[in-house]
Amino acid sequence: MPELGTRGSTARAILLSSRPLSWVNTAFPFAAAYLTATREIDLTLVLGTLYFLVPYNLAMYGINDVFDYESDMRNPRKGGVEGAVLDRSLHRPILLAVLMTNVPFLAYLLAVGSPLSWLVLAASVFAVVAYSAPRLRFKERPFLDSITSSVHFVSPALYGLVLAGAGVPAQLWAVLGAFFLWGIASHAFGAVQDIGADREAGISSIATGIGGRATVRFACLSYALAGILMLVTDWPGPLGALLAVPYAASVLPFWSIPDADAAHANVGWRRFLLLNFITGFFVTLLLIGHWLITG
Repeated sequence: MPELGTRGSTARAILLSSRPLSWVNTAFPFAAAYLTATREIDLTLVLGTLYFLVPYNLAMYGINDVFDYESDMRNPRKGGVEGAVLDRSLHRPILLAVLMTNVPFLAYLLAVGSPLSWLVLAASVFAVVAYSAPRLRFKERPFLDSITSSVHFVSPALYGLVLAGAGVPAQLWAVLGAFFLWGIASHAFGAVQDIGADREAGISSIATGIGGRATVRFACLSYALAGILMLVTDWPGPLGALLAVPYAASVLPFWSIPDADAAHANVGWRRFLLLNFITGFFVTLLLIGHWLITG
């Protein structure tokens, strides 16, 4: 497998390492939560969205690419949009890019935030670092890996609400809980396709720990629970329950997948990446509906 660094520029390597396909998954939750709470576009919304769009993702995935080098070298799906394989010469530039892009945004967000928002932001950034960094390596602790991964996507939404000074009533906790279960399910299912590469590299995950079959079933159940949780929200929130159905249906074909065939789950993972864009469209419509009803 060709490595970035032997070809292409460092800038391109940094870009690929930030996973452009996943940028919206963290920027949208923050922007939606902050805008729903404040109902105005201000500098903090713009800079916060930009932070969770690129620097946050570069930290999350760039640190992962550096410290998962041995596993990624054995993983046939890495080396493109699903993850860069970084030449060792690029490890230091990637980590420097993480610092240089994150620190200015974090400084601004700390300056405009409250002590509670500092706590939420600190927890969010800690989860990003702890997932892949040596010694902590939450990604190698079965179940904690899926929980931490979900925090990566849910915490920007919670942070947006807290930064805006909004309360978090029971209805919003239900939405955040559903989103959290979606994140857990998505990470767990994504780990199935990497069982072979992870075991070869001596890396643990929820999927290597309980096996592909059990992990797929856990993911399907988590998607279902996420949909059920949306049913207790105010209108038009219950419509969000329908959005969990395609995800659960997408993983069902792998219900009894043996570990020897775990790599075939990549087909479902690619469907997941497409579903995210389709679901994002409908979530936007639901948010607009909520905005009009509560405005």
